[in-house]
Amino acid sequence: MNYSIGIDFGTASGRVLIVNIHTGEVVGMSVCPYKHGVIEENFDTQKIPADYSLQNSIDYLDVLKKGVPEAIYDAKVDPQEIVGIGIGFTSSTMIVTDQDFTPLSWNDKYKNNPHAYVKLWKHHGAKEETDRILDVAHLDLNRYLGTYGFNVSSEWMIPKILELKNKAPDILKEAAYIMEAGDWVVSLLLGKNVRSNCARGFKSFWNEENGFDFDFFEKIDEDLSMIIKEKFDGELVKVGQSAGNLTDNMSELLGLRANMPVAPAIIDAHAALLGIGAVKPNQFTMVMGTSTCHLMLHDKQSKIQGISGSVKDAIIPGLYAYEAGQSAVGDLFEWVNKQVPKEYVSEAERQQISIFDLLEIKASQKGIGETGLIALDWHNGNRSPLSNSDLSGILIGLTLHTKIEDIYRAYIEATAFGTKMIMNSYEYAQLEVYEVFACGGIPKKNALLLQIYADILNKPIHVSDSDYAPAVGAAILGAVASGEYERVCDAVTKMKQPLFNIVKPNPINVAQYDQLFHLYEELHQYFGIQNKKLMKRLVKCQYNGMAIS
Repeated sequence: MNYSIGIDFGTASGRVLIVNIHTGEVVGMSVCPYKHGVIEENFDTQKIPADYSLQNSIDYLDVLKKGVPEAIYDAKVDPQEIVGIGIGFTSSTMIVTDQDFTPLSWNDKYKNNPHAYVKLWKHHGAKEETDRILDVAHLDLNRYLGTYGFNVSSEWMIPKILELKNKAPDILKEAAYIMEAGDWVVSLLLGKNVRSNCARGFKSFWNEENGFDFDFFEKIDEDLSMIIKEKFDGELVKVGQSAGNLTDNMSELLGLRANMPVAPAIIDAHAALLGIGAVKPNQFTMVMGTSTCHLMLHDKQSKIQGISGSVKDAIIPGLYAYEAGQSAVGDLFEWVNKQVPKEYVSEAERQQISIFDLLEIKASQKGIGETGLIALDWHNGNRSPLSNSDLSGILIGLTLHTKIEDIYRAYIEATAFGTKMIMNSYEYAQLEVYEVFACGGIPKKNALLLQIYADILNKPIHVSDSDYAPAVGAAILGAVASGEYERVCDAVTKMKQPLFNIVKPNPINVAQYDQLFHLYEELHQYFGIQNKKLMKRLVKCQYNGMAIS
């Protein structure tokens, strides 16, 4: 038997899987929570801005050093039978390093500088830079941002690079490389500077036909083109190819055979499509976790308002991959979980169930519209279709009788309504949705959520049986990099994970939710488009202590 390693570097942990390349069976696993977690409030002895979201790259190295040997031990396989390794990573996650790929945050000189640390995908410190990019793009919006949904997100790489220049020029000067964290891991494994076409295409204003648009960059900032050329460039490798082979040092450190092939990094949510087998055009996939990515494949490229990008060959060679997303889903539910009153905690303990299970039971007893609540799911901004990180959440309809389970249900409905807005954007562009897939850490655990989504989307939802589809997808690319499969689709056919179930919409619920969706659309229009500056004024007050004017 032969096996492949797939590693998914998520927001809170890294998951290492050993996968049989002939059957897709997961034979070994290690889950490594990040010791330093997500740094969002206090950094060492200083308080960081409320829109920062940092991580310590030491945690990523620990996933390799600890997780790979643990997964091999759990699998009880001979390391000589492992033929390749693939990496999935949240994106855009930025890391700055020296010439040897050592992160600057590991240097004592910069250990107290937040800008030397990883800037996670949900870091929103580059809002001013984002506004600058958008201002320039309006000179020719169709050319500069047509394939990026006609908008810019502060989550993306180029705004973060500009933030580094404007707020930490000493770090920028010291950095030899500015990298996507996924590319950093692969480069570390190979001992050379390698970049993947996946994150580069989706997060960095790059396309296969023309490369970077340096004319655009020079209009944004006179130094940006040179920064990109000197610090953000490298050997470009496409998804579905081999990036190179493990160095001797890495082989020894991880307990793997010498010269093992390594796949180029892929955005973790994108890898999930491979893991569940949703690799045909017109399949709409929700990768649900801390946030949700909404992905589609198609043989044509359309310019769609509010998407995060469309990139050829980024998931399946020969097809355009489309990405949209919601910035807060699992994060939003976790926030509700932290608000439960003490008596709910005691009730859950008596029933020996989790708080989430208790909330689901109570929320399931409510009829559609019975809570009297409707929400906007913008607690971490709106990624799609508005691409506005200044937006914030709204909950309307509260009374003295409102219970926490009512709020929980309203937020589930809001995330489903947000998904419907995104799905409609695809369909308005003639990318019809034939099938809907769901995977990630949430779907299998929440039957109420899945039914609500099926009813609001009015589509059957195919639910993956795997909680680790991104890691399986990475393992698939590892198998392809090894040469065991000539085409990505061939490996997917053999290694994709089975379905858990199919959740069908209830026609009565569909009609009722259609009425609520129109209310959501009105709120979306009012606060997200017509009066979006209202929330921006609140954000300024929150971050800067400014009076509302």
